[in-house]
Amino acid sequence: MKRFIQNFTKNLLSVALTDKGRTERAVLIFLKERETLHARFQQGMGTRMEDIVKKELQTKGSVSGKLRYIRTNWQLYVIFLLPALLLTIVFKYVPMAGVLLAFKDYSAMQGILGSPWVGLKYFKRFLASPDFMSYLMNTLKLSLYGLLWGFPVPILLALLLNRIRHTGLKKKVQLLIYAPNFISVIVLCGMVRIFLSPVGPLNQLLGLDYNYMTMPQAFRTIYIASGIWQGAGWASILYTAALANSSQELTEAAIIDGANVFQQIKNVDLPAIKNIIVIQFILQAGNLMSIGFEKAYALQTDLNIPASEILPTYVYKMGLLNGDYGFSTAVGLFNSVINVILLIFVNKVVEKLNDGQGL
Repeated sequence: MKRFIQNFTKNLLSVALTDKGRTERAVLIFLKERETLHARFQQGMGTRMEDIVKKELQTKGSVSGKLRYIRTNWQLYVIFLLPALLLTIVFKYVPMAGVLLAFKDYSAMQGILGSPWVGLKYFKRFLASPDFMSYLMNTLKLSLYGLLWGFPVPILLALLLNRIRHTGLKKKVQLLIYAPNFISVIVLCGMVRIFLSPVGPLNQLLGLDYNYMTMPQAFRTIYIASGIWQGAGWASILYTAALANSSQELTEAAIIDGANVFQQIKNVDLPAIKNIIVIQFILQAGNLMSIGFEKAYALQTDLNIPASEILPTYVYKMGLLNGDYGFSTAVGLFNSVINVILLIFVNKVVEKLNDGQGL
């Protein structure tokens, strides 16, 4: 064993020179599995120690080596993954059983499984409803306009923040634009209602007395503008982090070559965040139909319903207020299916336009 240790120490320098990144791993392997290495050394006295360690490192880096490590330390994976798996199963997969309500004439006395099947009755009822196209178009318009106007804003904020060289000023600006994200939706809607009321600050500033919350034509602008104000700063964090890790050498080279600010953004900054932009666009486009009902419902009034009544608010009213659980579940399922179709479609389009790179 003494000769084995001496041989290992002598040849460790050779391993470090040929593969510096794995020297520490070689020492750890020696300390953890010295008996196995010793046995291999005794079986092949002519084999150099560095070759044994390299072979062991290759085994550790292989798929079989990783699987063996996972089997050996499975308790760590259980400790870290079990809480997340339980939360996902309980709150994401178990509620999926409720989808059966869309195909059944639900009765609380008979339960979900005991209620009679009605097939596609609720889907046909919804598609034949005179309000179907109105609710669908309201949802799509709100989502599409929100994506059109809201998606570029975080990117622009990140690019502008990246141009601020004074660290103290940059932190203060970030604090100001991140803070609205921590305002709850209901509080935000209350602020909007007060600000846009007939006696609110906006009307006093303009010398008018309009009640903007009663105007259907103003609802989408109010909804989207308040959403951008609340979430754009927080959404810019991803792009800001990516820009912080971008190559400073490229920026310096562009400056030396005489590139102005816009050319630097076009040729250095935007390529650095291109992949994140693509992924974020696909995810947001795939969630076009997933508008939360809270904000739309909180900003809704009797007079702006022609523009503010969307599928999520319709599901809420039909399901929880009217007790028509089967019909509201069918509408929600229809909404989810459209979301999945949009996600796949947008991903395919982006792959075509982005040299095959998508999700």
